[in-house]
Amino acid sequence: MKTGLKLIVSFLFISAALAALSPGYAQETPAKESITTGAETAAPKQTGEAASLEMLKSLQRLKESLKKRMGEKRQLIKNTASETEKAYLEAELKSLDEQLAGAVVDFERIATGVDVGLFAKKKAEHFNWKNELVSLVEPGIMELKRLTVKARHKTKLKDQLSSYESLVPVAVKARTRIETLIEKTDDPALKKELANLLPEYKGVESQIRNKLDLVRLQLEEIAREETSLIESSQKSIKNFFKTRGMFLLVAVLVCCGVILVLRFLYRNIIRLLPGYQSKYRPFHIRALELIFRILTLIITLLAIILVFYAFEDWVLLSLAIIFLMGIAWTAKHTLPKFLHQSRLMLNIGAVREGERIIYQGVPWLVKHINVYSILENPVLEMSLRIPIENLMDLTSRPFNPSEPWFPCRKNDWVILSDGTRGGVVSLTHETVELVQRGGARKSYLTPDFLAMTPLNLSVNFRLKESFGLTYNLQSEVTGTIPERLETYIREQIEAEGYAEDMLNLRVEFAQAGASSLDLVVIADFKGSQAPLYNRLRRAIQRWCVDAATKYEWEIPFPQLTVHKGE
Repeated sequence: MKTGLKLIVSFLFISAALAALSPGYAQETPAKESITTGAETAAPKQTGEAASLEMLKSLQRLKESLKKRMGEKRQLIKNTASETEKAYLEAELKSLDEQLAGAVVDFERIATGVDVGLFAKKKAEHFNWKNELVSLVEPGIMELKRLTVKARHKTKLKDQLSSYESLVPVAVKARTRIETLIEKTDDPALKKELANLLPEYKGVESQIRNKLDLVRLQLEEIAREETSLIESSQKSIKNFFKTRGMFLLVAVLVCCGVILVLRFLYRNIIRLLPGYQSKYRPFHIRALELIFRILTLIITLLAIILVFYAFEDWVLLSLAIIFLMGIAWTAKHTLPKFLHQSRLMLNIGAVREGERIIYQGVPWLVKHINVYSILENPVLEMSLRIPIENLMDLTSRPFNPSEPWFPCRKNDWVILSDGTRGGVVSLTHETVELVQRGGARKSYLTPDFLAMTPLNLSVNFRLKESFGLTYNLQSEVTGTIPERLETYIREQIEAEGYAEDMLNLRVEFAQAGASSLDLVVIADFKGSQAPLYNRLRRAIQRWCVDAATKYEWEIPFPQLTVHKGE
């Protein structure tokens, strides 16, 4: 619909510009050119039979004059011996004969009061659609040619001026060389031959100079005419708004009226159909909307053509037909693309409403498909309005309600694969901005952010901290020591106010290392403690050391064993 309106508005603006620039934009009505005399135009207006009699008398005098002139031409043809003059006289005789035939037809039509051509036997004409099409677009093409006739003529004169200016030195050189040779030669025969050749090249030089002067004179005349361009433009604009400007205004009003009426009818009809209030429109609603858009475009264009036809403005009508031909030619190449878009609008294409697609590296819910489609991301809390062309190379799929739409939300804390930890303060499909502890901010392009597999701490998170004891505690490290350490850490968590957000705490034996027996402290916390992620890690290590001090557990240190060879 919007594309069709853009095409129509573009056509009206182009038509207005061409019509305003046209040198002859008064309303053109076809009429057969009849032969009349100067006395006929000067005579006062008469009515009825008196006026008809005056016109008949005038036509009678015209016929007699034409017959007399034709007789004179025939006599001249008999007397002349020149074939060229005879051909010229025959052409004049033919023109007089055509004028006489027109005068006879006009005389009979005025005398009878009817069109005598109705009684003539008409020849069967073979319909040629190419000729008919040319006749329709010819007024517009001729109008376009008239718009550029002065510019083309001026360019042609400038080319001729440049050509003649380059030929003058050549002609002068040829003449002077002949004169020089005449002066230097002592041979009478050669001097005579050169003397006979000299007038010819003098004539060539004179002819070129005359043509050069003529072209310069024509260019000066054009320059004088261009000085009154502003005045002529003002006059043209005034005349334009009296004629074709009014026609175009009527065409615009009719165009808007047709669109409003069709839109009103469509909205009232569509509400009566089942499925109109559905979240995702069914096929028959979509098909009806697509048909409405196409019909609106066609009917609007036809209405514009009918307006121009009613005003009998064949130039604007011709321009409208040329515009339609351009649309048809464009549609020939864009038809596959249009069919693809139509399938998408009917919700039977590769992308469908209510499904999930990946666009610019981010998952989106296809909310609405139309000329401009709507994509939404529930987590980003934003929507995109994109042209339907952007969906043509994509594919959507059904999704599970539990599927994530983005790995984090605003104000979540995340850890990236590069070790960066921060809270999300800005989140779009283009960039993600993190704030680190202390206030430093770091920005990522969204595709780069997703490629770094962010770990979201704001849901829940687990800490796993290792702590080693010496081998002299081997008998207790798998039993009593883990129990004592877990109890001690739990007491410290309660004492420091972390108990409400702790979900789970366990201390287990992890492994027997090279120089220590390792325990692991596993602590699960709610996402509200995500900003204190590193603080909790340090606290667990501190509590383990405090417990070792309290219970006199020996903490190992790296040892180097040296074996002495025998």
